[in-house]
Amino acid sequence: EKKMEFKQNVQGRSGESGNVLFLILIAVALFAALSYAVTQSTRSGAGDTNSETNLISSAQLTQYPAGVRTSVVRMIIGGNAVEELIFNDPSDFGVGGTVDTDTETARAVFHPNGGNATYQNPPRDVVTTTASTWHFNAEAQILNIGITDASDSVANDIVAWLPDVTSGICKRMNEELGITTSASGGIPIISGLASTVYENNMGLDAAGNAIAFPATGVVIEGDDEEFKGQPFGCFLDQAGGKNVYYHVIVER
Repeated sequence: EKKMEFKQNVQGRSGESGNVLFLILIAVALFAALSYAVTQSTRSGAGDTNSETNLISSAQLTQYPAGVRTSVVRMIIGGNAVEELIFNDPSDFGVGGTVDTDTETARAVFHPNGGNATYQNPPRDVVTTTASTWHFNAEAQILNIGITDASDSVANDIVAWLPDVTSGICKRMNEELGITTSASGGIPIISGLASTVYENNMGLDAAGNAIAFPATGVVIEGDDEEFKGQPFGCFLDQAGGKNVYYHVIVER
């Protein structure tokens, strides 16, 4: 009986060893397959690093004006007229500043008494110069966004502008929006555009006077109407030599 028991134990342990060895071999094979897959994925994705970075940066670029838009819409619902909105940055706030009275602060998009929107500079990796800042005004109308009538300021849209956008991000953003063109390396061109269209700010000047709401509006469409019906996009201002991102805050 002892011999038979010993024989069974030996056979059982041999079977267990075989099973363990089999499992180890499977684990090694799976690990090798996984390592190969990761290696291949890394190699194939190496050339797309810049593209993926541009995609993330372009997404961040659209989020900021979208947040400002929410604050502006809330102000309009609260009774503020579109023509009276103030987009002065926080450096103009305070006693003796450009924006200091209760009436003024209630109209200020970036003031706690007004829209309470956060004022911030663009991410450094999306612009070509640290001097580039956001501008907000009603100088233009985007073709087929709301009413388009260049002779009537009632049709002017409130637009957020960011000049000096890098070509990589400008192009990638347009690709995501389905805006395609063969011009300037894939970036739509707008010729004959005055830089004041995207560099003016809507608000109060240093003397506390309201910057005049324009009587007419420039129609933004692209030389081949690439921006027709597009609430945001990126173009090359041929005259100024700058890539400019625009984002409609209020369509009118």
